[in-house]
Amino acid sequence: MALRADDLIDRRRLRRKLTFWRVAALVVAAAGLIALSTWIYGDDFTGTAVDHIAKVKIEGTITEDEDLIKRLDDIRQSSRVKAVILSIDSPGGTTVGGESIYEEVRKLAAEKPVVAEVGTLAASAGYMIATGADHIVARKSSIVGSIGVLIQYPDVSGLMDKLGIKLEEVKSSPLKASPSPFKPTNDDERTMVRKLILDSYDWFVGIVAERRNMTKPEALALADGSIFTGRQALANKLIDAVGGETEAIDWLATKGVDAKLKVVEWKDTESGGFLFSKAMARTIGSALGLPDYGGDIIHELGADRLFLDGLVSVWHP
Repeated sequence: MALRADDLIDRRRLRRKLTFWRVAALVVAAAGLIALSTWIYGDDFTGTAVDHIAKVKIEGTITEDEDLIKRLDDIRQSSRVKAVILSIDSPGGTTVGGESIYEEVRKLAAEKPVVAEVGTLAASAGYMIATGADHIVARKSSIVGSIGVLIQYPDVSGLMDKLGIKLEEVKSSPLKASPSPFKPTNDDERTMVRKLILDSYDWFVGIVAERRNMTKPEALALADGSIFTGRQALANKLIDAVGGETEAIDWLATKGVDAKLKVVEWKDTESGGFLFSKAMARTIGSALGLPDYGGDIIHELGADRLFLDGLVSVWHP
């Protein structure tokens, strides 16, 4: 009996659905095998079981990153890592975050050659971390600098007045919980905050002077918040050479590192079990053509900068 047109259409739809799910199942199975191999073979699969140059990416807004600090410590202790490339692309972040990573880079550089490779941007705390390396390279059009510290806070007292909202508070002393976004800042509060800023600023400038072989006045002249292109940064001794990974490897060769060694990126292992790890989700998502699951959406959008608290060393918070 001849099939009706509606039946033919339904069959075609069913066939397309079955084809889609078969392909999806194959993709998921392939991704699962890849992730399982990584989980089982570990270093052998990633390439870190042989002598190599470790590459660590430091990107986005800088905060206190325990995972990154542990990764740098693991690299320091690995006998297979012969040198390190820090790939930096960051506008900065919290001053404490920059300080903690900078100190870990210095520990690493005490045992292995470390070079910083600046991508688009290494500003403020991002540049602070770069100075922890023994050599800095940047592209001619990279942005470098913004040496300084700041605190920013809103004043919504005018809006509160319009809405008829009043703030009642009882505190132990005039400067407790100051400055506050709910009332205008007075002179005593500004003086307190400025002392805080200047102390951290002096420490930051001291790092730049020490690490870049400058006098304190030379560092201060560059530490007015200005940003520089890679070419300008080279002229001002903020970096050592223009270029990218090739130039970074060339410098490492002058430190006795075999330039033929493979460069292997060390990533967050994102432990938590094979089936439930972020690495597994990212692998499957990538195979299906979906966005990278490994990054926090808020971080990817840059909205995390809105929630930085305390002293920040950042180009644009």
